[in-house]
Amino acid sequence: MKNNKILILFLLLTAMSSCVDSTEKITEPDVSNDRKEMLTFWVEELILPSYAEFDKDLQAMVISADEFTTNPTQASLSAFRSSWTEAYISWQNVEMYEVGPAEKYTFRSFYNIYPADVAGIQNNINSGTANLNLPAAYAQQGFPALDFLLNGVAAQDENILAFYQDTEKGAQRLSYVNVLVSRMNILLDQVISDWKGTAKADFISRTGLDIGSSTASLVNAYVLYYERHVRSGKFGIPSGATIASAGTPNPDKVEAYYKKDISGKLAKTAQLAFSNFFNGIANGKQGPSLKSYLNSIDAKDPSTGKLLSEYINEQFSIIENLVEALSDDYSYQIETDNEAMVKVYQEMQKAVRILKVDMTSAMSITITYTDNDGD
Repeated sequence: MKNNKILILFLLLTAMSSCVDSTEKITEPDVSNDRKEMLTFWVEELILPSYAEFDKDLQAMVISADEFTTNPTQASLSAFRSSWTEAYISWQNVEMYEVGPAEKYTFRSFYNIYPADVAGIQNNINSGTANLNLPAAYAQQGFPALDFLLNGVAAQDENILAFYQDTEKGAQRLSYVNVLVSRMNILLDQVISDWKGTAKADFISRTGLDIGSSTASLVNAYVLYYERHVRSGKFGIPSGATIASAGTPNPDKVEAYYKKDISGKLAKTAQLAFSNFFNGIANGKQGPSLKSYLNSIDAKDPSTGKLLSEYINEQFSIIENLVEALSDDYSYQIETDNEAMVKVYQEMQKAVRILKVDMTSAMSITITYTDNDGD
């Protein structure tokens, strides 16, 4: 009888243990479906529409470039500059998406490495031949090279026009402009075509969090972009705030240096696009995002106990307010009040830490890139 009681007690405890285990498994959040929904939204509502809008703006630049190189006049120069500016602003909405086809074609490297390599550009024009596929040629093409060719070859418009109307070398110079614009157009077409081909379905299907999964790949690209190309590229290096800059300001290393008055607009657009992606905001509507994902797993800031998404957005607001207060001419800003630029860099560094450490840790994502820029 005693043995029977022990057996019954053992069976009851085993059953209770099974119930607990079963309950724990049921209550664990299934975020794989959340990720598929999020990946779908990213592609269909953020990535592809942003590329479509950028393509529209780039095509306008292609047309005005053709008109300028066919007939370099004050009117065609002004039109080309205007379309270049609009396309450069639009570029800020797609630059962060260096995954899939953009990563395959090293899209950013061919589009926006600055400061422009002026000596390399001049050598390419004089030689008539240039291999723009080489890493050494990154800064000899794209938006920064066009910035120099449209705004930096001379101080006055009449002298810029004379540069292209020159009977001896004008045709070579105009030809190089055509080569750069055509190359940008071809590269964009390749990226968009791949996304519309198999890349979209492949991206959505890789719902894991392992290295190579779509969520991990895009989070890595997203954080790297902010750390290296927004924080350091737009603010840290020009202001001298990075360790590599050793405290020496570099006003000639701002984005759109030769145009002067659009550096701020480019940075504001990039910051807003970055924030909108985090919050899943696209064309006035909100969808699955890093914010909603972090909320679904109840991710908290370890120091304050706030929802991590709220903490991140608070930091974004601080940054946006600081950026809004700057002059649109970052060279002028550095020369007159560089501390304001340094302050933006410092606040962006805080955002980088939260995103790179706290967010990725909460999401169980491994950072696979190395921060090797001496920051």
